[in-house]
Amino acid sequence: MTAADSSPGLDRYLPAETIANLRRADRYWDDLRHGRLTIPQVIATTDQTLADLKGDQGSKSARKAKKAKNATDRSQPGRYDVTVCGGTLGILLAAALAQRGLKVLVLERGNLRGRDQEWNISRQELRELVDLELLTEKQLETAIVSEYNPARVGFHGSPDRWVRDVLNVGVDPVYLLDTLKKRFLKAGGELCENVAFSGAIVHPDGVSVKLSADGDEATIETRLLIDAMGHGSPIAAQARQGATPDSICMVVGSCATGFTPEQNQTGDLMLSNQPIVNHCQYFWEAFPARDGRTTYLFTYLDPRPDRFSLEFFAAEYFRLLPDYQNINLDDLDVKRFLFGVFPAYRDSPLRLPWNRILAIGDSSGGQSPLSFGGFGAMVRHLSRLDRAVSEALRGDTLDRASLQLIQPYQPNIAVTWLFQQTMTVPLDRPVTDSDAVNRLLGSVFGAMAAGGDRVMQPFLQDMVQFGGLLEAMARATLAAPLTVMRVVPQVGVAPLLDWTRHFLSLAAYGVLSAWDDRAGVAQRLDGMTGLPPDRAFALRRWLDALRYGSGRDGIG
Repeated sequence: MTAADSSPGLDRYLPAETIANLRRADRYWDDLRHGRLTIPQVIATTDQTLADLKGDQGSKSARKAKKAKNATDRSQPGRYDVTVCGGTLGILLAAALAQRGLKVLVLERGNLRGRDQEWNISRQELRELVDLELLTEKQLETAIVSEYNPARVGFHGSPDRWVRDVLNVGVDPVYLLDTLKKRFLKAGGELCENVAFSGAIVHPDGVSVKLSADGDEATIETRLLIDAMGHGSPIAAQARQGATPDSICMVVGSCATGFTPEQNQTGDLMLSNQPIVNHCQYFWEAFPARDGRTTYLFTYLDPRPDRFSLEFFAAEYFRLLPDYQNINLDDLDVKRFLFGVFPAYRDSPLRLPWNRILAIGDSSGGQSPLSFGGFGAMVRHLSRLDRAVSEALRGDTLDRASLQLIQPYQPNIAVTWLFQQTMTVPLDRPVTDSDAVNRLLGSVFGAMAAGGDRVMQPFLQDMVQFGGLLEAMARATLAAPLTVMRVVPQVGVAPLLDWTRHFLSLAAYGVLSAWDDRAGVAQRLDGMTGLPPDRAFALRRWLDALRYGSGRDGIG
């Protein structure tokens, strides 16, 4: 262990249980960057159909599962249309599907309860839950427990920029998930809490899912298995076969009281107030919260073995927080401490190699490598996923190729990898200019600000659009050509050529999506008869891919 890994004094601010959990997460981070993670083998395939299994084994297993997991009174033995593994974010899609009359089962290894820390999102994005009739207007307002404007984006040595209505609403996850759970159950869904997914066998006509609870094991049958288990999903880990993440976002933070009302009026979306340190550029994020102020310190890393530990980064947070927020640590009362190591892969969204299994949310890796916003990304894509999954079930287009169309390539997300790479300081290169990252970001965001909200907001909300990005790049290059040109040696020629491919794809997607809006292809499809279900399904998914992949899902 190097000197950079020691973290004396954390016990002054954090309880022993939190430090123990931090060190447990550090063991995962240590195994990940040293390539010691075990590849799970939880999915198997067989040519034998479920219908060929002898007797009523499926019904017996379902009855056993019901007894083992103390399922709700609505639980009935038999086969499900959809089984969702991972209820925290999976309940959003599950509730929408249940309202369509589908037989949906949700498995949650613990109690399905949101964390105490708010989820931040914009009000406009959150209205998707009302549009899908998952929340009423009154429930929406009850779920919102904090709201502020404006938010700051700033970099050391550059002027601060202020934006409105971006991640400015704090949602109470406890209330939200409880409300969605009740809506799900009322629609006929079945929920199994304290039940772990332990494996599955994919058959030609369905999936047998193995469950475990309190030492008991059971099996249920489903037409479609949805993986919503997040970054730690064993299904996603098996599919990736030990691939090393291309990048890591390391985050530590707390919610604390002790800030003055004046200090807690605005938020920070992305702020750096110092040069590169420890071969990293540190960034801050802060939001007013219901019971204090939430502040995060985060950075982007390459997952090399000699990177510092999560515990060390937590010590950095407390070292730097007083200067960032102009407060005395002794005046703060830390209510919650939060931390995480979030991997990102260029090969995303993840294309699972099996029929009848679909990854969503963080399991699919479809979130932006900049924001890592699991909740926001899930809400943004919820309507699209609801339509696509229900149509796949209705037409029985549950083969691997068809399901991969539900998680398509998105050039508007792919282009953000270049920005993420410019914020990562490679560990194997000397730092010759400690303000290089700040100077570049200051130029780029200054150019975005000059273009107004139509350029800045889509970028901050993971809806990058070709026109706004082109304008920002042109403005930044004209204003600071030498700063922008330094990107070439920093990221390399090959990554730049790859980025150019995504950039041109973004342009093509934007043109085609705008053409679809004018031509009304999606509306015409609804009136067509005689089109084979698989062809109609594929065409609708292509139109979805154009709209979301061009960042135009927020238009109209």
